[in-house]
Amino acid sequence: MQRLVVKLVNLEQQLFKWINGRLHNRFLNFWLYYLTHLGGATFTIASTLLIWWLAPNPWKDTGMKGAIALGVSHIPVAIVKKLYPRIRPYLALPGTNTFRNPLSDHSFPSGHTTAIFSATVPFMLQSPMLTLPLLPIALIVGFSRIYLGLHYPTDVLAGAVIGTSAAIGTVAFWP
Repeated sequence: MQRLVVKLVNLEQQLFKWINGRLHNRFLNFWLYYLTHLGGATFTIASTLLIWWLAPNPWKDTGMKGAIALGVSHIPVAIVKKLYPRIRPYLALPGTNTFRNPLSDHSFPSGHTTAIFSATVPFMLQSPMLTLPLLPIALIVGFSRIYLGLHYPTDVLAGAVIGTSAAIGTVAFWP
């Protein structure tokens, strides 16, 4: 069992190094540095609240569900970050590419990825056609977190699962 865990950790680090190192270029450096903020607190909170307050129904209700899912999703994120304090990759792996003002709290799970999935999944469920633009945006935010040296792939995967689960639960609870 321990050998399997070591192999999985090595595989994850190789995937991280490929995304963070080999894929680095000027185009992605520019775009991913800015697109990552779509999963930040300012954008996700503001966008869901504005839709909730200003949009007509059914989008008003969907904005409310996105805002609720966003709030609910960060409870398990806060708990897991305390229970499993994983050091961010740019602090643990020499040679990691990162950008100005990197975060220094724990990396597992990714809060930005949790936020973007919890805020967008209610809209995808409301109108499946919105999956075409929203899912790639959510995936780009998750990818950017690895590219920027802030998260491992499993941090991002866990964030996507938590955010999606919170959104599905919220939509199911408030039909």
